[in-house]
Amino acid sequence: MIPYGRQCIDEEDVRSVVEVLRSDFITQGPVVEKFEKALAEFCGARFAVAFNSGTSALLAAYSALGLSEGDEFITSPITFTATANAGLWLGARPVFVDVEMDTGNIDADLIEEAVTEKTKLLSVVHYAGHPADLGKVREIARRYGLKVVEDACHALGAGYRGSRIGSCAYSDATVFSFHPVKHITTGEGGAVLTNDEDVYEKLLMFRNHGITRNPERFTSGSEGGWYYECQLLGLNLRITDIQCALGLSQLGKLESFVRRRREIAGVYRDRLRESSLFQTPVEKDYAYHSYHLYPVLVREEARRREIYEILRSRGVGVQVHYIPVYWHPLYRNLGYRKGLCPSAEAFYRREISLPLYPCMGKEELEHVIEILEDLEGLREVS
Repeated sequence: MIPYGRQCIDEEDVRSVVEVLRSDFITQGPVVEKFEKALAEFCGARFAVAFNSGTSALLAAYSALGLSEGDEFITSPITFTATANAGLWLGARPVFVDVEMDTGNIDADLIEEAVTEKTKLLSVVHYAGHPADLGKVREIARRYGLKVVEDACHALGAGYRGSRIGSCAYSDATVFSFHPVKHITTGEGGAVLTNDEDVYEKLLMFRNHGITRNPERFTSGSEGGWYYECQLLGLNLRITDIQCALGLSQLGKLESFVRRRREIAGVYRDRLRESSLFQTPVEKDYAYHSYHLYPVLVREEARRREIYEILRSRGVGVQVHYIPVYWHPLYRNLGYRKGLCPSAEAFYRREISLPLYPCMGKEELEHVIEILEDLEGLREVS
């Protein structure tokens, strides 16, 4: 089965991990900070804090920016549930805004009408690696005094109007994921980038039980070198040096990984340009797409399941991204109902993600495309 995504690990990555395993620190050591500094430098941000998952990073970012019980935050329904769930954990209510049919991203033109006096934060998802329209998002945020989080778990290596996603040029914080199917991997892991030093300090504390060892932040005098203070309700969301050694090695390959993803996307685009079955994704003039996913839309909604099952039966591990978040039982039980975001629901009913990952070989890619071209002649399941 050719998967829709997978990690690409080489001997350099393996050696980096082994080196840490043989060192004095396998967690809470120097490699975590080294990875954070390299990630911040790559993206053009002042600070980066690494976490044990992208979900943990989202939770920490929301908390550090003050999202709390009784607040509302605006986000997209076409995303993994973690984007919304992280806010629920803090007692806030997600408000879902519909998406653009061509990118799958939140429709920035619809955000303002969803803002209420309870709105605290905008969590903007860069679906599949295509940046949302951050300029419009920032204008709305400034108008209403809102914080902006970029859920960039799909978008490491992407760009918006010449700035790298992660620079936080248009946001208060950017969140990445390092799950194996993402642009680089630490096994499991994530990070929050920010240019705000106070947010940075809160992220560090949230990751480590709410504890600070920074004397400049103590609320009372230090009693000695052992002294620390627990100043907020945090969790143990730490990442290990083992993981960060892998991440640091992978980060050195990121630009080549993104180039290869874009090459594969270009082959799909060219070969499916005249497809009667599929509509291929776009790249808008403000965006540099990093193609975490290659989501095609089936032109005939009623055929999506048939096409999905045929492709899977022929060894092409396609996937669907995503079931609208508010369709899940958790959200139905909170009062959300189908019909809330018509475009998102139409997008879901038509979307299939084709295989795309940097170490995907030419033969694998050609095999997938040949099967897709074969489907052009099918009209019903045999």
